[in-house]
Amino acid sequence: MPTNSNKKRVADCIRHFTPSWFAVNMGTGAVSLLFSVFPYWTGSDALRALSTAFFFLNLLLFVLFCSASAVRYWCFPGVWRAMLRHPVQGLYVGAFPMGALTLIAVGTTVLHGQYGFGGRAFLYALWGLWWADVALSALCCWGVVYLMIAEQRHALRDMSALWLLPVVTPVVASSGGGALAHALAAHTTTGALATLASAACTLSAGLALALALLVAYLLRLLQHGFPTGAGGVLAACVPLGPMGQAGVAALLLGDAARTLLPRAHAPFFARNERAAEALYALAVCAALALWALATLWLGYALLGIQYALRRAGAPPFTLAYWGLIFPNGVYANLTIALALALDAPFFRIWGAIYAVVTLLLWIVVFSQTVVRVHNGRIFDAPCLQEAADPASSETMQDRAVPVDDQEKTRASIC
Repeated sequence: MPTNSNKKRVADCIRHFTPSWFAVNMGTGAVSLLFSVFPYWTGSDALRALSTAFFFLNLLLFVLFCSASAVRYWCFPGVWRAMLRHPVQGLYVGAFPMGALTLIAVGTTVLHGQYGFGGRAFLYALWGLWWADVALSALCCWGVVYLMIAEQRHALRDMSALWLLPVVTPVVASSGGGALAHALAAHTTTGALATLASAACTLSAGLALALALLVAYLLRLLQHGFPTGAGGVLAACVPLGPMGQAGVAALLLGDAARTLLPRAHAPFFARNERAAEALYALAVCAALALWALATLWLGYALLGIQYALRRAGAPPFTLAYWGLIFPNGVYANLTIALALALDAPFFRIWGAIYAVVTLLLWIVVFSQTVVRVHNGRIFDAPCLQEAADPASSETMQDRAVPVDDQEKTRASIC
């Protein structure tokens, strides 16, 4: 329990260190990506330095969060099962591969692409990390959805946009594949084509699931109205994530196809001289349609937020506020990418404005997070509180596997 100074002990902070912290990596990585493609002063030293600074901050945070998570599950082994069975905290497992992907993407486009850092060896290392990220994304997509079906308790009335988190992981991974395929073309055409095809498959699967869940979420809104709880309000912008990231991935994959195709010994469609341009045109059309859908959901998100604020006021600050950064960041990224693809002033201006707004939002949320990290109040794992609540329908004893002597010793040491 907090002391009179409202500070938690380090052990308590570690025990309450949830996977939702990796949403900080997602938001910070999105800002880093934004300013690597900012439509004004493109390629300037100032923008490259800003993007690189966010990258190294993100890398430092990612290492810290991974270390804290490892200590948490080593010292408190029963927490893992309780977290996975929680209907909200379990969804945030997907934030880990998505946060890691932002590092891979910036490493590919900025460190390797703009600075030429590391040469071929560094690019191949990023490529290997991407395949690992794809595997983790697939595991999250299948595994967490399975847990939602078999282990967790969900109802349409309680649905929030956070249900999208597990299924959007393949979509985010596909965008990294598009950037890597383009970079790999200079070194290994076969590897680049394999990456391109794999990224297209992950994009298709993840986007299909995300669209299906968005239909269910719209049904929930029509039947039960806008969510008014803190979680529902702060997750209102999450639907922008799969739409925005899928649009960016489509453009990256289309651009990579223009570099890699046509191929003389490929199937007919891939050796046709017009195949590359046809695929790129299809990618631009798909990205534009996804931008329109994202803008539609942005309107609903703003309406839902004002609806909740008028009735209950602003929710207290928690890690859930980080759910506002990544979706808005990828929406701005898609807008800027369309400005480059279509040479359209509207998208260029709107993308630049939205990128700056996202940066300001990141500054506010990051500063509030730092303040609360100092006293430990932001470390809060609802799955542990509910598991320990004697009035809960399921106690920790019901839900967790028995802890053997070795695990008890481990927990006592920590």
